[in-house]
Amino acid sequence: MIVLGTVGLVFVLVQRMSTAGGEVALPPTSLGQPAGTRLLSVAAAEGRFAVLVARPDGTERLLLLDAGRGRVVGELRAAE
Repeated sequence: MIVLGTVGLVFVLVQRMSTAGGEVALPPTSLGQPAGTRLLSVAAAEGRFAVLVARPDGTERLLLLDAGRGRVVGELRAAE
């Protein structure tokens, strides 16, 4: 449930940014994270979005989303 809210928030942010700057809006998508994942921050960077999430197990991950395709194209973790 929280993941869907996170995706919705990311989608709204992208839509607002795309209206102002003429960029392509990110289509609705799933971040593929477990239920209970929380969105900590979102930042745009050269056609991609970096989304910092906190997972229910206490780990944090930085997900890289391709703005054109609307899918996760990379993931960074501090530790395994």
